Amino acid sequence: MDDQEFQRHCDEALTALYKALLSAADQYGFEADENGGAITIEFDDPPAKFVVSPNSPVRQIWISALVRSFKLGWDPQQNAFVLPDSGATLHELMGELVGRQLGEDVRL
Repeated sequence: MDDQEFQRHCDEALTALYKALLSAADQYGFEADENGGAITIEFDDPPAKFVVSPNSPVRQIWISALVRSFKLGWDPQQNAFVLPDSGATLHELMGELVGRQLGEDVRL
């Protein structure tokens, strides 16, 4: 995948994720913000901050959450960014991480 293709896939994935987070934010009590291609999710109770950002040199999307880094690569079969360890897509993983933070099931 070349740089342009990565950027296109990345922009589409992060835009869709941001829209899903905005839709869920009021229901689950967190804030989502997008700035310069990165998404931040902030929680008041318990306090935490997650960051989702593209890493162009390695063509991955990185998530910093729950004192850990998650590195997702593009999977052409799933047409999505996927965590290699589990096979979870970006949306699935973010729903799981937000749910762990809040102590409830969250679907994005």
